[in-house]
Amino acid sequence: MEDVARAAQLTSAVIAARLTSQLLAGEPGGDPLEVTRHLLAVQGQDPRGARLAIRARSRATTAKDLDWALTEERSLVISTVNRGTLHLLASEDYPWLHRLTTPQLFTANARRLSQEGVSEAMAEKGVKVIEHALASEGPLKRGQLRERLDVAGVPTEGQALVHLLLLASLRGVVVRGPMIDSQHAYALVRDWLGEPVPVDRGRALGELARRYLIGHSPAEDRDLARWAGVGLRDARAGLAAIASELHQRPDGLLELASASPPAPLPPPRLLGAFDPLLLGWCSREDVLAGNQQIVTVNGLFRPFALIAGRAVATWSLAGGKIELKPFKGLTRADERALHEDGIEVLRYLDMQRS
Repeated sequence: MEDVARAAQLTSAVIAARLTSQLLAGEPGGDPLEVTRHLLAVQGQDPRGARLAIRARSRATTAKDLDWALTEERSLVISTVNRGTLHLLASEDYPWLHRLTTPQLFTANARRLSQEGVSEAMAEKGVKVIEHALASEGPLKRGQLRERLDVAGVPTEGQALVHLLLLASLRGVVVRGPMIDSQHAYALVRDWLGEPVPVDRGRALGELARRYLIGHSPAEDRDLARWAGVGLRDARAGLAAIASELHQRPDGLLELASASPPAPLPPPRLLGAFDPLLLGWCSREDVLAGNQQIVTVNGLFRPFALIAGRAVATWSLAGGKIELKPFKGLTRADERALHEDGIEVLRYLDMQRS
């Protein structure tokens, strides 16, 4: 019984520390850029999910704050980094994080293009067409780029367009920059962010380890490797590069010596799809317990409600209303708190009913 109690206590301590490093407990971040810098990269293939991740961790009052940072400030971009997935990241972090985490993605991309009937020669032509269109016309939406490729005779059927755009992204030619007509447009990297700067791989690995732990500690080397999509050897090299900055906890997990102490658990809160709290470590068991198959389905991560550091329900938006599906009965106080947070979600998304 003592071992069980100690294990539960250690688990609770890890959850509290991770919620604090994730800015879900304690002081929130100021604006979308500050939160994104803190987390280093926020999964971004679900536009609403990325915006809700910022909402839960910042003082931002509307999703338009993120659109402003993407479009007007150019301080944030979305690009394929880490595990071959779209991520929101600070423009200043794009060069080194992209260079560090994308080389291993080319083989899979080439295979998928071949499966979609796009030859190597056609893929090269497609990247040139995309680059020329963006250089001569400025940022373009996905449908506009499809039109340019179709005119040039480059295949775009099925998933061909997706993987052509991915190849241009892996090459460092394009990023998803501004919002145009509520769509995320593509921009030429050199026009949108300036000419690329040299990246020292060893220094970049150390920066990766440091920045990962700022937003995801406590963790271990395998967590870092999984999150960034790099090899375990690279993850360990990054941690070794900042060894003097690290502290090993009694449970064996690592954190920065400068890490803030765990803050009190946050109030009940609604988190969006693909929230970073579920994607930063090898295991999601601490948060999801026996509900993993409900929240994560076929690679999709549903929006969920968090109470005392644990997922207690999934939720969805239908007709401008939030529908909550608890895993088991909730107290009236928790239901009321989630309802009030739901009002804030609708206000943030500018979906509240008149």
